Amino acid sequence: MSVLSATAAGVRHHRRWLVRDLDLVVEAGETVAVVGPPGSGRTSAVLALAGRLRLSQGKIDHRGTAVLGHVAGVNDPEPVFTVHEHVKERLALLGRPQREAGSVPLHGLDPELRGRDLTPYQRQVLGLVLAGLSSPALVALDGVDAGLDARERAELWGLLGELTAAGVAVLVTAREVDPARVDRVVRLNDPQGGDAGRAVVLTAAEYAAGEPDVSAEPAAAEEPIALTATDQPAPETADVPAADAEQPDDATPDDAPHDDAPHDDAPHDDAQSEDVAPVVPEEQPRVGDADAPVEAGPAADAGESAEGRVESGHDGGKRAEQ
Repeated sequence: MSVLSATAAGVRHHRRWLVRDLDLVVEAGETVAVVGPPGSGRTSAVLALAGRLRLSQGKIDHRGTAVLGHVAGVNDPEPVFTVHEHVKERLALLGRPQREAGSVPLHGLDPELRGRDLTPYQRQVLGLVLAGLSSPALVALDGVDAGLDARERAELWGLLGELTAAGVAVLVTAREVDPARVDRVVRLNDPQGGDAGRAVVLTAAEYAAGEPDVSAEPAAAEEPIALTATDQPAPETADVPAADAEQPDDATPDDAPHDDAPHDDAPHDDAQSEDVAPVVPEEQPRVGDADAPVEAGPAADAGESAEGRVESGHDGGKRAEQ
């Protein structure tokens, strides 16, 4: 049974396509990786597939709940919240008793560890813990090869394997991926080679065989079209307008908007390195005390609330939130 269907899906920012003409069907229990070089639009593609960026063309249909795991710069952990408080907050947003927090599996995370002290691997694990509270049909996460050593990558893929074994579909982004770990690969064209945003869907075997890159001719200049980020999926979801400017990657000029800080060494590398429109933070509930009830309140200042939060309740509870 398919949980996601994309038909000619595309997202454009100003004169540049971040991803376009993407046709993809994801079945329950499948793992699909979005790969490409820095600036190729991996994060934008996975956010669009998860229903967090408004499309410029085509359509995407979901069956069941699509939830974001960790996407750096979009739903980062609250710096001062402990792991336990993050879980309580998510449960509150989902309308579930906070007392359930003590029985939620943390996959080795210290419940008293604060968001600001989490390593890149621990952020990914916390993202999966929170996403799992929504009983999702699909989980999307960014940068599974960003800032993790070989052991951590293996452990993260082990957790993803547990999700797919339970019938949950998984979307990930990476520069490159082990074809043995995925069912299919969406490979994005190198924007420096022209035809930015062009995607090709490969089977794991085709990807392993090294199918040639998408041939590209320079794309014609197009009239600017505003890109707006939106939080579509949940009952609590609200459209979130995207900012107009994006950060260039690797000192690349205007054509490489917000992606690609070096991925292998930098902890936040993948999400901030992708060509994804910045997301305006929304309001989020605060947990002042591990035993106190969670109440909705204004988002923390920019330094304390890195969570650009496009998540909604079924995404694992946005504190402003994928």
